Amino acid sequence: MSTDNPKRFEVLLVPEHLEDDDTASLAAAAIRSAVVEATGEQGASGYPRYAGHGMVADIDPETLTVEALLVDGFELDYGLSARVVRPAGR
Repeated sequence: MSTDNPKRFEVLLVPEHLEDDDTASLAAAAIRSAVVEATGEQGASGYPRYAGHGMVADIDPETLTVEALLVDGFELDYGLSARVVRPAGR
């Protein structure tokens, strides 16, 4: 893992069945989104931890994969998937 990790990401919660990876389509389909900022901590998953707007996520910055996620202190509901994109304007 790089020590020069991005400072922020946007986490989009979308219906699990959504297969489109186009950022605009994901944003339009999102049930909830949050820009999360690097906390400087490493999560239990071993990846950098990001937090903001009720979400805490361990994100692999190289693959943009969410390795762990809490939404308002709870695990993600069944039927939802978390997708990571770089915030608009970044």
